[in-house]
Amino acid sequence: MELNGVRVSRETQGRLQHFAELFQKWAKAINLVAPSTIGDLWQRHIADSAQIFQLQPKPAHWVDLGSGGGFPGVITAILLTEQADGHVDLVESNQKKAAFLRVCLRECGARGTVHAVRIEEAPKLVPNCDLISARALAELDVLLEYAAPWAERNENMRLLLHKGRDYEREVEKARGRWEFDLVKHDSVVERDSVILELNRPRRRT
Repeated sequence: MELNGVRVSRETQGRLQHFAELFQKWAKAINLVAPSTIGDLWQRHIADSAQIFQLQPKPAHWVDLGSGGGFPGVITAILLTEQADGHVDLVESNQKKAAFLRVCLRECGARGTVHAVRIEEAPKLVPNCDLISARALAELDVLLEYAAPWAERNENMRLLLHKGRDYEREVEKARGRWEFDLVKHDSVVERDSVILELNRPRRRT
């Protein structure tokens, strides 16, 4: 099996397929993603989420903010099983969604931990990380505010964020309060979408 042109093992394929089955089951009871997109689960959500991991395929400690339906946090945690190391801390304050995420991690044998807390509380539970991911959560300025406690502890921490066609406006707004090095990766899944890679985020003084 290939995801975005990158081959994954048979074991990983099985884990992803089981996740898809769990997702379809739970989505009937709780709102995990927009209902109109469930029919295109593999391309619209799983393959799209996999791009995050594929931009950073080496072992790393991730924090995934607002993990919701498992994108990209659970997908990253599943793909990490092909490596000897690496871990994802998934932050999701909604208790029902957090329960779903825990079931997915456990049944898929994925390498992650769920924290059912508000994002502002997460740095107390997870003091350090290498990378932060988020998908369809908030504007860039807000995401940088969430990430600030981790950035202050690790100057080499990076953010990998899914963004839509309006990303340039978000970047311009964020630069009013933040300094960061930016790399734009065009999405290989969603037309007009990008993944923004932010390095060395810091507040303007």
